[in-house]
Amino acid sequence: MDYTVKGNDIFVHEEDFDLDETLDCGQAFRWKKIPSDYDCTYEGSFVNEHLTVSQAGSGSFIFHNTSEADFLGKWFDYFDFGTDYGELKRLFSEDATLARACGFAGGIRLLRQDSWECLVSFIISQNNNIPRIKGIIERLCGNYGGMFPTCFQLAEETADSLSYLRSGFRAKYIADASRKTASGAVNLREIAAMPIDEARRELRTIKGVGPKVAECVLLYGMHRTEAFPVDVWIKRVLEQYYPDGFPEFAREKGGIAQQYLFHYIRCNS
Repeated sequence: MDYTVKGNDIFVHEEDFDLDETLDCGQAFRWKKIPSDYDCTYEGSFVNEHLTVSQAGSGSFIFHNTSEADFLGKWFDYFDFGTDYGELKRLFSEDATLARACGFAGGIRLLRQDSWECLVSFIISQNNNIPRIKGIIERLCGNYGGMFPTCFQLAEETADSLSYLRSGFRAKYIADASRKTASGAVNLREIAAMPIDEARRELRTIKGVGPKVAECVLLYGMHRTEAFPVDVWIKRVLEQYYPDGFPEFAREKGGIAQQYLFHYIRCNS
């Protein structure tokens, strides 16, 4: 990844990156595509840091109104620019199915999200679609002045007081997650450092956090790349292409491989 500073913008060159494939693939829900003169432009937030970013051709990006300090201190890690995705795709391409998936959507990157925001977002995601998930999160942030609320703020809420979210059964799960995190009964920083099976068990002490939500929080909110969320699409991939099990050589980074496979099978079925 190379970048240059031009006025108030950061110009980035990164071949293994595509905004549409990364920001609209269901791993984060606070990004919105907006009209622009570029190939595409998104505005969104990471916790309470806001950004407008554009793609101006293959491998060319503009981080608008962003200082070099903010780019290096926040967005470099968020977009995982420190990881060589070209090398990962070369590794994955030892498998024929993964090779096709990487070739189809090679610009996907794994966003390094905040664990608390990610936990709440994927509790909301249960049995839900992306537009509705985004709407619930937008209402949640709108109630807190456009900011994503902390666990301490949400710990004061109840399922009834969260009725404005129109999130249905998920409201009581948000309230439980908030109380447990605020009280220290659930420590997300400690969970992120635990052995993976222990981390899974700890996350599942939160009401409404089952296997899939736990894997999503580990992968997207804690960058545990060995986590491997399985939904209906990935279940189909595993049954059709990997009846004898997912390739051993790819399991350490299986969560990233899963991103390519998910997008490939969803768009080609």
